[in-house]
Amino acid sequence: MGASLSNTAENGSTTGGTGLGDMPESCVALVFMYLTPPEICNLARLNRAFRGAAFSDAVWESKLPSNYHHMLNLLPHWRYEGLSKKSIFALLSRPVSFDNDNKEVWLDRVSGRICMSISSKAMSITSSEDRRHWNWFPTDESSFLQVPGCGVLPTSLVV
Repeated sequence: MGASLSNTAENGSTTGGTGLGDMPESCVALVFMYLTPPEICNLARLNRAFRGAAFSDAVWESKLPSNYHHMLNLLPHWRYEGLSKKSIFALLSRPVSFDNDNKEVWLDRVSGRICMSISSKAMSITSSEDRRHWNWFPTDESSFLQVPGCGVLPTSLVV
């Protein structure tokens, strides 16, 4: 849309000038480094130069946190071997479980920041193994397999 409009004169005829499609891919990539991932993906639909810049590893390397390799180490090597930086960003944007599936880590799709979710099993809950105080229930409503339910409160917690 943008490339064709920039080449159209007021009377509807095409001018001999340059348009957005003539912009060097390297210049587009430099601009993309300042945009969010959803904005990059939307602009990639405009023309070939934008699409090419949107697949640049340099662009997506700038969107990944500096310690993303630690997140990759939680995955089997075959899941990310040979992937482009854009594909690695997409892979890490989905939750990666670790610590016996008690914790999850992922990248926020807009900011690229690291997010973490910790299950109640991974936390230190007073008397968590005492069935009188806590019961563990399977659920489909949580990203973790079990959630705690409070049973009888110990007298030491009652005020």
